[in-house]
Amino acid sequence: MTLKPITDRAEVAIDFPDKAYMGSFGRASSFEATADAEGVTIRLARGGEERRRVEIHLHHYLFAGVLADVAAALAALPPLDEAHRARLLEAARALAAALDRPPAPNGAAQREAPGGAAASG
Repeated sequence: MTLKPITDRAEVAIDFPDKAYMGSFGRASSFEATADAEGVTIRLARGGEERRRVEIHLHHYLFAGVLADVAAALAALPPLDEAHRARLLEAARALAAALDRPPAPNGAAQREAPGGAAASG
């Protein structure tokens, strides 16, 4: 797992019928985002005395729906400040470039093999 420092803030709330969990992850916390053939995983981790960890896995169709809703929500708002806009645009362009690659031959999914080499499977 390769955790990176959180440069902003994340807040998490989980509401069950009989209890609720809420927590925040700030600059003293870290995150990891990965993808596999099924979807994307986001992990948030906070160390220290108030240690906590959150992991969410979204399958590709759900993640696409989330991205579409975020795009619609941002389009309905006044333009973001330049710093946030630039960072989001850079990440969106990187996502678009990753998705714009042609599919693997015969529709086979590409996955990372041990040692970092791409293997079809």
